[in-house]
Amino acid sequence: MATVELRFSAQPEHVRTARLVAAAVARRAGVDEAVLDEVRLAVGEACSRAVGLHRGNGVVTPIRVVLTEGEKTFSIEVGDEVPGAGAEAGGGVPGARAEAPAGDPDDVDGEDEMGLAVIRGLVDDVEVTVGEDGGTIRMSWPIASVEADADILS
Repeated sequence: MATVELRFSAQPEHVRTARLVAAAVARRAGVDEAVLDEVRLAVGEACSRAVGLHRGNGVVTPIRVVLTEGEKTFSIEVGDEVPGAGAEAGGGVPGARAEAPAGDPDDVDGEDEMGLAVIRGLVDDVEVTVGEDGGTIRMSWPIASVEADADILS
């Protein structure tokens, strides 16, 4: 199982780099070319969300992106280190945060939920978790060679 890990400071300009790295690693792993735009967009949304959470909550630790090539799937995890403030108040919905970051009067929860909705629209296999150590968005795509092999055997 090949893994690439990327860490970057919570600066919006680093999101583009994360998207480019994710697309390059996904291509090398065997993700179908037709899906690479979805990979780029989903990683961009997840990283932008993490950047917003870090900046809005004064978290200075890096954002973590882990890209893993498995036997049948390619997965990406984007992790923030913002404690799951308000996760219980969000009705137990993964990724829900009841409180807007300090000093940000805008509807950050609405933007957060919109970003998650975009990711869920782009990725069939997505899991969002929130805990005391932060949150993680895990996304995965099938590797094209596995689908082709299954079609041949059918």
